[in-house]
Amino acid sequence: MLTKRIIPCLDIKDGKVVKGVNFVGLTEVGDPVDLAKRYEQQCGDEVVFLDITASYEDRNIMKEIIERGAKELSIPLAVGGGIRTLDDFRMILASGADKVSVNSSAIANPLLIKEAANEFGVQCVVVAIDAKKNEKGNYDVYVKGGRENTGIDLVTWAKQCEQLGAGEILLTSMDGDGTKAGYDIDMINAVCSVVDIPVIASGGCGSIQHIVDVFQQTNCDAALVASLFHYNEASVQDVKDALLEAGIQVRRTN
Repeated sequence: MLTKRIIPCLDIKDGKVVKGVNFVGLTEVGDPVDLAKRYEQQCGDEVVFLDITASYEDRNIMKEIIERGAKELSIPLAVGGGIRTLDDFRMILASGADKVSVNSSAIANPLLIKEAANEFGVQCVVVAIDAKKNEKGNYDVYVKGGRENTGIDLVTWAKQCEQLGAGEILLTSMDGDGTKAGYDIDMINAVCSVVDIPVIASGGCGSIQHIVDVFQQTNCDAALVASLFHYNEASVQDVKDALLEAGIQVRRTN
């Protein structure tokens, strides 16, 4: 049985980690590399740096953060936000990241997934999907930080991502993001039931119990966590202790 992963996510704007609710109302919570190191010490399995400015107008800020992170961390580092081309993949991987997460541009150009998987290997390619329930009870895929409904069906898109060569899917519930009301179990199950690649659950984590629930009630491989850790409401180790107690396998302390 595979061990489940706990992945702290750091939203980065202008070089600082920020947190908001439903993608708005951002507050600053610290330096990305310092926070990532703290999570590594607490036994985080990997870490995600998400550039939410996503304009990459000043790529050097992000490049510098990735280089620092790669130097000072031994756990895998994934980077996302504003990735549009193979050159973006090259820059991020050359700076020391292990994985690149691509979102809106994969919808605009699905072949980007295939080209990146062919050039860098599927293990480097994470497709991030933001989705929201529609009035029919299915899920629509959103882009542009959750502002624009593509009208594309989530399950169809997830299957296509796997066929194109995605190594993992990072699935965020737009309804749940930042609300601390729990992961969207139905949405996660809808995707896990149609793909064989790892699915990372994201959006809505507000307690340790929510993380226990998502692993007990879905087949997701990992849980993405932000506010719970950023505001010191729990440590990664607290979460892992609770998971072990619930009979869920995780990597133990460093």
